[in-house]
Amino acid sequence: MAPVSTLSFKCALITGGAGGIGRAMAEELIKMGKSVIIAGRTESSLKQTASEIGAKAYYVLDVGDVTSIPGFVKDIVSKHPELDCLINNAGVQRPFQILGPDYDFDLSKADQEIDINIRGPLHLCVSLVPHFNSLSNGAVIMNVSSVLGFIPFSLVNPVYNGTKAWLHSFTANFRSQLHQADSKIKVVEIVPPTVETALHRERKDPDDNKKEHGNDAALSISEFMEQIVDGWKADKDTCPAGMGKEMVGKWYEAYGEAYTKAGG
Repeated sequence: MAPVSTLSFKCALITGGAGGIGRAMAEELIKMGKSVIIAGRTESSLKQTASEIGAKAYYVLDVGDVTSIPGFVKDIVSKHPELDCLINNAGVQRPFQILGPDYDFDLSKADQEIDINIRGPLHLCVSLVPHFNSLSNGAVIMNVSSVLGFIPFSLVNPVYNGTKAWLHSFTANFRSQLHQADSKIKVVEIVPPTVETALHRERKDPDDNKKEHGNDAALSISEFMEQIVDGWKADKDTCPAGMGKEMVGKWYEAYGEAYTKAGG
């Protein structure tokens, strides 16, 4: 079977598509001539973004409420049978500090973080496989993980780090299983470093991921997208950016051969 290329799809669904990295990816794909459907929790933001960037449609979806996902998938596939790409971008980062001076350790927030960052992508991936696998030209699934899934150096985010480590591992195994099944679904992992978005909104300093606040490692949205688009065009299975390139490179240098021998 001929391999599916990353940018071969025509219509993408992007979760968390109203702002930040999700919106940036939507804009880039629309510039390439792709149809884009955005989904998220806040209808007013979705409606405004869809109008501003020219998205094909928008849907209100809380990916953390996995009971709603089967109905959502049935609805969107019925209305948009041409859908051939899923980008799991929605995610939250909530500081969680055990006995620390700066943050609490609210388990209800941790549970919600796990629901959004793990269960949501899991259920969307699995629920869309039957539709994607039925498409003659194949399909693409992209999961947005994080450098923190490779090295958990943000100590106040142990739950977030763990969810992204899970997404990295799941994406690798998901890709391998589909490959072994001779599926026409290509699986891509996007690995952001620190990017200037609103992800840190619940921190004491919500702008500590900005260059102007002294974070020299941070990438602007445009810098990040330039590197990700390069990865897409190069048809890479894993697309890191910024400092993530070195981290991902070292991971594959250390473990890539062993993983491949194991069937990956």
